[in-house]
Amino acid sequence: MATNTNRILVTLACTDCNRRNYHTSKNKRNTSARLELRKYCKWCRGHRVHRETR
Repeated sequence: MATNTNRILVTLACTDCNRRNYHTSKNKRNTSARLELRKYCKWCRGHRVHRETR
């Protein structure tokens, strides 16, 4: 099965402690800006905003 070349793998880092906690994929054509998702950070022990790193 062929993979879609428009989707890229990105790493999400916590904005408070700057730890890289999550990996996900995004469609580069539809979402050109950096992702910002509210995810749980186990080091901060709470839900924090996680941003896409480069």
